[in-house]
Amino acid sequence: EVQLQASGGGLVQAGGSLRLSCAASGGDFDDYAIAWFRQAPGKEREAVSCISGHDAGDHRIGYADSVKGRFTISRDNTKNTVYLQMNSLKPEDTAVYYCAARRTSTDTDSTKDYDYWGQGTLVTVSS
Repeated sequence: EVQLQASGGGLVQAGGSLRLSCAASGGDFDDYAIAWFRQAPGKEREAVSCISGHDAGDHRIGYADSVKGRFTISRDNTKNTVYLQMNSLKPEDTAVYYCAARRTSTDTDSTKDYDYWGQGTLVTVSS
C-alpha cells in the first residue's frame, strides 16, 4: 500500500512561487508514474503535470497548457519524493493540489488511472 503526503501549499501573491512536495511511503516508488492534479472550488479535478516511472524509460513529463513554462515537475527517487515548482503564480492557480501515484510507469492525465492519492494541499494566489 502506497501512502502519499502532499505539502508546501500556502498563500502567495500573484507572480510569486511555491514548491509542492509529494512524499511517498511503501511500494516501488521508482516504478510509479506520479501526477499532480488540482481542484478549484466548483470545478472538476484537472491534471496539472505528470512524470513517468522508471520502466517507461527516461522520465516522460507532461504539463497542462495552462501551466507550461511556469511549473516544473521533478522526482527524487532516493527520497521517494516528487516536486512541483510553481513560478509566476496567477490567481487562477488557486486550488487544492493533489498528488497521485499509478502502479505502472506510464503516466496519464486521467484521474481514473491513478491508484493512490494524497490528502491535498491548498494553494491560494492573491491578486
